[in-house]
Amino acid sequence: MKYQYNGLPVITFAPKMVILDFSDMDSMEDVLAEVMECYGYVDTLICNSSMKLKAPVQTVSLELDRNIMDINYFGPSTLAKGLLPTMISRRSGHIILVNSIQGKLAVPFRSSYAASKHAAQAFFDCLRAEVEEYGIIVSTVSHTFINASESSPAVEPAPKSNALLEYLASKLTRGVRPPVLANEIMQTVNRKRKEVLLAHPIPRVALYLRSLFPPFLFAVLAAGVKDSELAEQLQ
Repeated sequence: MKYQYNGLPVITFAPKMVILDFSDMDSMEDVLAEVMECYGYVDTLICNSSMKLKAPVQTVSLELDRNIMDINYFGPSTLAKGLLPTMISRRSGHIILVNSIQGKLAVPFRSSYAASKHAAQAFFDCLRAEVEEYGIIVSTVSHTFINASESSPAVEPAPKSNALLEYLASKLTRGVRPPVLANEIMQTVNRKRKEVLLAHPIPRVALYLRSLFPPFLFAVLAAGVKDSELAEQLQ
């Protein structure tokens, strides 16, 4: 396919859709083969799969745990590993993991989700160091939840709730708008940034507390679980 850009002819590839299902890991070999048959290699891989779950730990089955790990961790890591040989041989490529802030910070009632995102974060952090010598760039985009609603959800005041926890909940319910995330991914590709954090100040502070003052953060999260109204917002 040819078109003009700034008066110069440019050749592009026609788009090709390849359907894959990360919950069916046995199909990954065929999917990778079909992807490679399209054009022989991949310049940029953006892994953006995600399955969320909110539930107390004791209510989540092992089967559901495994399903979430397949979609959020084994799927992206298997896809990246399958495309690595051609990237290494060409000494070029960019792999981007669109992950979650919960790959760095765990929130109550998200045990399986946070565990899968932590695993994905660790895998791609290791991968980044291992493939740098081949000219391959690995980026991670960690964001708070995606807010696709027309307007920010209203948070009803709780008269007897802890003021700090109420403020934390109000910040956590803002989320990231889809166009903002899409633009950030494009900027990550263009500028080859290795790590991007899309979060409001409160989650950022929570990350620092997790590293510097973990007992304080643990106390805040535990108090939030005991507060029924706040616990509902955090879920």
